[in-house]
Amino acid sequence: MAEPAHTTSTEHVPKGEHGGGFPPFNSQTFASQLVWLVVFFLLLYVLMAKWALPQVARVLENRQKRIADDVAEASRLKEQSDAALADYEKALADARSRAQAIANETREKQAAAAEAARKKTEDELNQKLAEAERTIAATKQAAMRNVRAVAEDAAAAIVERLIGSAPSKNAVATAVADVLKR
Repeated sequence: MAEPAHTTSTEHVPKGEHGGGFPPFNSQTFASQLVWLVVFFLLLYVLMAKWALPQVARVLENRQKRIADDVAEASRLKEQSDAALADYEKALADARSRAQAIANETREKQAAAAEAARKKTEDELNQKLAEAERTIAATKQAAMRNVRAVAEDAAAAIVERLIGSAPSKNAVATAVADVLKR
């Protein structure tokens, strides 16, 4: 009988080569592989549970604490910013109201000064007008006196020319006075 081309026994397998196919599927080593799998899995589990996961948890806790601190700081800074903005707006409103009050006060002072200057000028003009009226009245009286003298002279000259003789000054004065009274 002829021997098969490949055998499953280890006696015909050259050194350094595996026999029987893919080693994890070898039924002779399957139980030991499961044992070592469990041992390494437990070792890896213990290592992760005792060392790696606590470190990751610490990192996450630190990160969460830093985020919470940053949020708290941002909130505090926002409150300060809001307070500063409110103070700025209040100061701006106060400055506007003060500026309006100063403008109103200045306007009132200027109006009062203008009114005082107008009254002063009006009083000066009234005084000048009264003085001018007195001067006109005095000039009118002086002119009337002169008119009477001129009228008397003119009437005497006209009558003398018409009748050839000079009338009496008394008669001319009486006649001129009668005409001026009308």
